[in-house]
Amino acid sequence: MDMRKRIGFVLAIAMLSSLVLAACDSGTSTTTQPTAVRSGTPDKVKLQLKWLHQAQFAGFYLAQDKGYYTAQNLEVEILPGGPDVVPSQKVLTGAADVGVDWVGSLLANRDKGQPLVDIGQFYQSSGLYLISKKSAGINSPADLKGKKVGVWTGGNEFEFRALMDKYKFDNSIDNNKDMTIIKQGFEMNTFLNGQLDAASAMVYNEYPVVLEAGVKPEELNIISYNDEGVGMLEDHVFVTEDTLKNKRDVLIRFLAASQKGWQDAVTDQTAAVDATMKRADPATTNREHQVTMAKEVAKLVMPSGLAADKVGVIDEAKFKTTADIALKFNVISKAAENAYTNELINEAAKMNAK
Repeated sequence: MDMRKRIGFVLAIAMLSSLVLAACDSGTSTTTQPTAVRSGTPDKVKLQLKWLHQAQFAGFYLAQDKGYYTAQNLEVEILPGGPDVVPSQKVLTGAADVGVDWVGSLLANRDKGQPLVDIGQFYQSSGLYLISKKSAGINSPADLKGKKVGVWTGGNEFEFRALMDKYKFDNSIDNNKDMTIIKQGFEMNTFLNGQLDAASAMVYNEYPVVLEAGVKPEELNIISYNDEGVGMLEDHVFVTEDTLKNKRDVLIRFLAASQKGWQDAVTDQTAAVDATMKRADPATTNREHQVTMAKEVAKLVMPSGLAADKVGVIDEAKFKTTADIALKFNVISKAAENAYTNELINEAAKMNAK
């Protein structure tokens, strides 16, 4: 073969290869296998947390500190939340790429036409309680009538509203006809000083705060939303539909690193607390409290019997239960559709298994 023919042959092969690659890239295949470790300019990801830095998010901290994001050629910025931060709005406006919030909020947002999708469910059950001092006489939700009840709003009220509907109470937050609803701050002083008969509390945060204040467990009554059958899935990671479509490979790598971080947060809670304390404001928390939080969070992330490669995977039955509760109790106006996908987290788990 002369030189001109050889060059033409090589060019033809190169063009054919380019066409094949282009065809693959333009398709909608759900079996993309991203490279486990990338080189070149890192892909930047902004992760918006639901709340301030605390062990509630320790898996993401460990993924960053242990280099799991770097190994996936990602540069992840973890943005703290707070009382004035709405993760969905940050993601919808492009201020963040990925957000952390509760599934009830995701469903309500989608019901309003906001194109958000759950791509990883790192909390496998609800950690929300209503707590009261036994002296208040609230032995069951039926006893809430006429009481002063603290409820978190801003997307955190859906389980409460579902509970109220179950017991045939007015489920509104403003001007409730059956009880005095007080929009509770993210603190427990109003409960401790008697301004509230019942208060919202997370098993990993506000409930321990009350115990740390000197109240004994036997002095409290607890209403568990899970036990009442209206517990909804909580902390998950979500993105817009456009991000899901256009940054699929980046998201798979982000989930792979995050899954490893959360696995470590469960099995090495000391490291989880260390990573948390590097970021937490010492004026608002202490190590002892974060140790308790890490322990309780681990139970929500990896409950007994859950395999490590299922960390972050959305349990379809639990998601359906959450969506059914949301519909039944008027959190959403129509049945939820296409609100989540396990495709990316499953691909991420495969990467971690290699």
